[in-house]
Amino acid sequence: MARRFRGESHNKVDAKGRVSIPALFRRVLEASDPNWTEGLSPELVIVYGDKRKKYLECYTMEAIDDVDRRIEALPRGSAKRQMLESIFHGHSIYTSVDETGRLVLPAKLRARIGLENEAFFIAAGDTFQIWNPETYETEQVARMDALMDELPEDFDPLMFLDDAKGE
Repeated sequence: MARRFRGESHNKVDAKGRVSIPALFRRVLEASDPNWTEGLSPELVIVYGDKRKKYLECYTMEAIDDVDRRIEALPRGSAKRQMLESIFHGHSIYTSVDETGRLVLPAKLRARIGLENEAFFIAAGDTFQIWNPETYETEQVARMDALMDELPEDFDPLMFLDDAKGE
């Protein structure tokens, strides 16, 4: 099983769009890049094609390979395959972590999510997200609070795992 991203971090973004990736996130990127060896920069894919999402989704090489395999399994020319190819192939970029542990976010991607001086990183299992910190606070935190408010006060979210089909 691949390593998972965990945690969150606020990091400064400089005028050139460089932002430090949390150190523990870099370890997961390294472990999940089959071409990475000591001294090389781990690669990742940033997906920005779903216009409903107000964040950038960053995939390890293993995670994006899994997505690619699933897309390839769909019938050529099908609407589902075309949509997924547009999102994950057409509206994504390959990039790598530089030697100082930073990621360069192109102006187009920063503008897409309104990123200026600070970025908010949040783990999402085999991916991580990069948000404008204010957007995360006003939208995502409020969304999660609303979901939790719908549950009984004594409900333990771990109970959701009872429905999961595991090995």
